[in-house]
Amino acid sequence: MDPDFSPGGGGPSFEFAFNEVNFSDRELRIEVVAGDDDAPGSSGAGAGGGGLADWARHRKRRREELLKEKESTTHMSDQTNCNEVEAEECDAYEENQEEPVAMIEESPPDVGQDGDDAQGIDSSWTVVGTPILRVKTIYISSAILAAKSPFFFKLFSNGMKESDQRHATLRITDSEETALMELLSFMYSGKLTTTEPNLLLDILMAADKFEVVSCMRYCSQLLTSLPMTTESALLYLDLPCSISMAAAVQPLTDAAKDFLAVKYKDLTKFQEEVMNIPLAGIEAILSSNDLQVASEDTIYDFLLRWARAQYPKSEERREILSSRLLPLVRFSHMTCRKLRKVLTCTDIDHEQATKCVTEALLYKADAPHRQRALAADAVTCRKFAERAYKYRPLKVVEFDRPYPQCIAYLDLKREECSRLFPSGRIYSQAFHLAGQGFFLSAHCNMEQQSTFYCFGLFLGMQEKGSMSVTVDYEFAARTRPSGEFVSKYKGNYTFTGGKAVGYRNLFAIPWQTFMADDSLFFIDGMLHLRAELTIKQP
Repeated sequence: MDPDFSPGGGGPSFEFAFNEVNFSDRELRIEVVAGDDDAPGSSGAGAGGGGLADWARHRKRRREELLKEKESTTHMSDQTNCNEVEAEECDAYEENQEEPVAMIEESPPDVGQDGDDAQGIDSSWTVVGTPILRVKTIYISSAILAAKSPFFFKLFSNGMKESDQRHATLRITDSEETALMELLSFMYSGKLTTTEPNLLLDILMAADKFEVVSCMRYCSQLLTSLPMTTESALLYLDLPCSISMAAAVQPLTDAAKDFLAVKYKDLTKFQEEVMNIPLAGIEAILSSNDLQVASEDTIYDFLLRWARAQYPKSEERREILSSRLLPLVRFSHMTCRKLRKVLTCTDIDHEQATKCVTEALLYKADAPHRQRALAADAVTCRKFAERAYKYRPLKVVEFDRPYPQCIAYLDLKREECSRLFPSGRIYSQAFHLAGQGFFLSAHCNMEQQSTFYCFGLFLGMQEKGSMSVTVDYEFAARTRPSGEFVSKYKGNYTFTGGKAVGYRNLFAIPWQTFMADDSLFFIDGMLHLRAELTIKQP
C-alpha cells in the first residue's frame, strides 16, 4: 500500500483519470459544513488569506479548544505541545483532531440530506444538525485511493454487501475544502499545484488526517525548500505528533531545528529575543554543538532565567527543567564554581543535580583518551562534546603547599588558531589562585618591530577585587617530535585588577611558520599550551 509516485521518481501517474467518469468506479460526495476558525479568513488558509502567524494562531486556538473539551469529559491534564511527549499523550491529541465523517451509501442521496442513516467508519464524529454549506461530487477510482491511503482502503472495505454500492460520502469543514481537493488530485498525479506555505500546511494536515503518507512527505519536501523564518520554523516544530506525521515530516523538522540553531548561534547577541522562544525552539537551539557562548556556565544561567520567566509555577518549572532542559546542559564543561551552585539550586531536584555534578566531575578527572571517546560517541556526545565556547575550557591542577600554585592547560585546534589571523583573540575560562581569578588569552598580533605577524600568549587577572598579587609564571608548549612540554617564557609580575602580561611572539617565529603544515607545535592538529603560576610572597 502507498506506492510513492513522486514527480521525477519514475512511478506511474494517473492524472488523466482524476474526476473522469470513464476511469472511475465510484462517486465521492463531499459535504462541506461550516467549521471553526481553524485558518485565517472565512474561506480558510487555502484561500491564501493571512500569514503563517495567523495560520499557527488559529490552529493552536482550535487545538486548545479541543483539549479543553477533552479535559471536561476525561479530566486529563492539558498537554498542548506534543513534539516529544509520551505515546499516550499523542493518542489523546489524535482523538481530538477533527476527523472526517466518512460513509458508504447504497444509493446517491439527494443534495442536502445529512446522511444520518449511512454506515460510517467513525459515527462518533458525525456532526448532528450541522448545516451543509455545499456539496461537491467527483468521480473516483477506489483502487487508486485505497492504494495510496489506509483511510480510503478501510472506507471502501466497510460494509460492502452489495456490488452496486458505488457512492461514498465525506464531510469536511469549509477550511479544509481546498486542501482536500489538492490532496485527491495528488493521489492521482503525485504532484501539487501550489507552493504557497499556508496551503501546503493545510494539505499536510489533510494528508495526515486521510493517511496519505506520500503526500505528507512531498509537502514536507516543498516546505523544506522554501525560505524559512523563525516564525515558520517554530510552527513546523509544533506540528501534530501522530506517528505517520512525525516520520513524514522529519526532514522538515530537522531543517527547522538547523535553521534555529544557525540563526541563534551567537546566543549572547540574541539573548533577549530567545527569551520569548517556546520550549521546542529552545531545545533545537541548545542542542547545537556550534552554539557560540562564553561558556557552558552561561547556558546554565540562561536556562534558569528562561524557565523562571516561562514557567512561574515552581512545580511546573522543576518538571520542565528536569525532563527537557537539564539534559541540554553539558555539565562536564561547566566550571567547578558553577557546579557547586547547581547543587544548591532550589529549582532543580537535588538528586538529579547531584547525579549531574558527579558525572561532570568524573568526566573532568577521566583520562584524555576517554574524554575524547565520550565526546565522539554518537550516544554520549550531547553530554560531553564541547561547543564553540568564546572562553575556552581549561584543565587546572591546584596546590596550596608549600605555597599557592596552579598549572593550567589550554588546548587549541589548528582551525581555531587559523581564525585568529590577523588580529583575533581567544580567551580561556577563568581559573583561580589564592582567591584571585586569572585567565589566558591567545593572540595573533604584530611582532614588536611591526615587521610580521606572530602568535602571542598572555596571562590576565580579572577585574573583580582591588587586591594586588605578585605571581611567578611560566609558559610552555608541547613540541614535536618528543611531544614534551618545552618552556618558552618565564616572568614575574605584580597584578592588579584588569591587568595582563605575556609575550607577543611566544615561539619567536612568524605566523606563517607557526601555522605551516610541518609546524613543530601542532600535534594531531592540536596546540597544547601550559601556564604555571606560583605565589611565593606571604
